[in-house]
Amino acid sequence: MKKLVLTGAAGALGSKLRAPLAAMCTDLVSTDLADTLPDLGANETYVKADVSDLGAMEELLKGADMVIHFGAIADEAPWDDILQSNIIGAYNVWEAAYRNGVKRVVYASSVHAVGMHPKTDTVGLDVAHRPDTYYGLSKCFAEDLASLYWDKRGVEAVCIRIFSAAPPTNARAIGTWLSTDDLIQLVQRSVDSPVVGNTTVYGISNNDRAVVDNSKAGHLGYRPKDNAEDYAKEVFAKSPPVNNKDPMHLCIGGPFASIDLGESGVAQIKKMNT
Repeated sequence: MKKLVLTGAAGALGSKLRAPLAAMCTDLVSTDLADTLPDLGANETYVKADVSDLGAMEELLKGADMVIHFGAIADEAPWDDILQSNIIGAYNVWEAAYRNGVKRVVYASSVHAVGMHPKTDTVGLDVAHRPDTYYGLSKCFAEDLASLYWDKRGVEAVCIRIFSAAPPTNARAIGTWLSTDDLIQLVQRSVDSPVVGNTTVYGISNNDRAVVDNSKAGHLGYRPKDNAEDYAKEVFAKSPPVNNKDPMHLCIGGPFASIDLGESGVAQIKKMNT
């Protein structure tokens, strides 16, 4: 590929994708709201741009083969903030991709699009949306947007429902961990798979206690290698007793399933880890 565009390149996950994506193309254009990015690769350029600006996205995606869209608020937040960054931003990326003839959008969706489903159901890829927050609702919107733009305008998409992309330090993460290596592999397969149509896939490692089923996304060739069971004994020994009536423990969205709308789910996760 000649040109890839990465939004959210300064974020916790986007920053980990820069070098692997640069190795897959002639030119990587990274973008975010930061003034600069450190350690730009030899074939990487940085453009400060806001995903809520359609004109900026249209200019950014000129000549691009694909866009890897990780740029958005990555937590529950007040509605107006989610609307601008996550909903309007998603529309702008897909619309700019269509106007520029971009083949595919690889999108950082989230488990929180289906976060209110019980973890004991071992949720597949064909379940109905069941968001747990405004944040999760924005991911539902983008997944439906991906479906619409594939059906009506031929823009391919891979929507990655990302789980716990941090080291497993609490009991929930033993079933929901996504390691950095597996994240990178999944994004790479989302980019280099010849045909994807409109694909949804769970971003989760090869955990023995995984709460979802990825079997209907086998065509991507994603084969996660890491397993949170390696951390289970240590984590469970330090974890407090679980309230089995709390949505935090009943639903696959974890803390996001129990917080009030507009409140930070990340803050609740940090409390779990202390």
